[in-house]
Amino acid sequence: QGIISNDVDDPAACRFIGPAIVDRSPVMIAIGSGGSAPVLVRMLREQLESLLPARLGELAGLAKRWRDRVKAQLAGGSARRRFWEGIFAGPVADHVTAGRLSQGEALLAQSLAATAEQSKATPPRGVAWLVGAGPGDPGLLTLRALQLAQQADVILHDRLVSEEVMALTRRDAERISVGKKPGDPCMTQAEISALLVRLVAEGKRVCRLKGGDPFIFGRGGEEAEALVAAGLPFEVVPGVTAAAACGAYAGIPLTHRDHSQSVVLITAHGKASIDRLDWRSLARDRQTLAFYMGVARLADIRSRLLLHGRAASTPVALVENGTTPRQRVVIGQLAELPELAQRHGVAAPAMLFIGEVAALASQLQWFGSDSQTAPRPTRRDATTGLAAW
Repeated sequence: QGIISNDVDDPAACRFIGPAIVDRSPVMIAIGSGGSAPVLVRMLREQLESLLPARLGELAGLAKRWRDRVKAQLAGGSARRRFWEGIFAGPVADHVTAGRLSQGEALLAQSLAATAEQSKATPPRGVAWLVGAGPGDPGLLTLRALQLAQQADVILHDRLVSEEVMALTRRDAERISVGKKPGDPCMTQAEISALLVRLVAEGKRVCRLKGGDPFIFGRGGEEAEALVAAGLPFEVVPGVTAAAACGAYAGIPLTHRDHSQSVVLITAHGKASIDRLDWRSLARDRQTLAFYMGVARLADIRSRLLLHGRAASTPVALVENGTTPRQRVVIGQLAELPELAQRHGVAAPAMLFIGEVAALASQLQWFGSDSQTAPRPTRRDATTGLAAW
């Protein structure tokens, strides 16, 4: 008959799908699942209804009335964006959503006049945010990291920042990749620091997005020094470092009352790094060694630890693509470390854990299911309770 129909229990029979609506006119939010889960959609709508102020539409209406005046008094999209961010996150919004529209509008007028006067005297000041993006899982981003990634004019990001994390950054921000890839031409650290300084000096808000934590093998300290030397403001937002995150997702506690009283974070990037390490200290037992960027140096790591007295049977674990859906955990012993990685095709990015706690991955790994041991435990030590390898 050509009649438009909607049957939520039979998507194949539908001519259209009606989403659930959260109405704060003129603000409208539509939630749909393509007809696959109407109950889930209803639950999401209920959650949003409880989160959004009832007078959110009045705040949007206020912005509409003042939009042309703000545009006339504040030059440049960046200045206007900063102004509106302050309005929507500050006391103006508090007044309006509490039903005090006239007070909110008066405060907006005062704020606009002060901002316009200030912009004539001094140009907008830039700032750098050195932000840790964690090891890959976007759920590990801190709230502060997410806020700043949404406010930035420029996203300066490393190669190991995951696509899922990048998808949460501000869509219309300029994105510049400064990641270093072995064997490929890339920016030097001095060039990255100079670019960061230049962008901030131009008045840009720059989110320097780094994998893991910016101050743990992230060269954040060098970039902060460059900003200080240039007299430019910055903020450091810690991130979940790869050792903590990959260890946790692989079921490897970095410390354990029975097996490890300390943890050492080590970079194994390049021969010079290997040569400078205190291998006698690292070879002591009852400590956990967490090697960053060590996949290419596994043979050196094994030989030096064995040379300085670490037991050949010490458990090891390689965590590849930790915290992501591609995570793999390969477990074995120190004596076979490079062969273990070669046999399983382990590639960077991967964390290497050495110590008795690495053996616990076979029992405690909770994320994913791709855990491979070589060889499997055959007996259990009566004193330590650890499986023998």
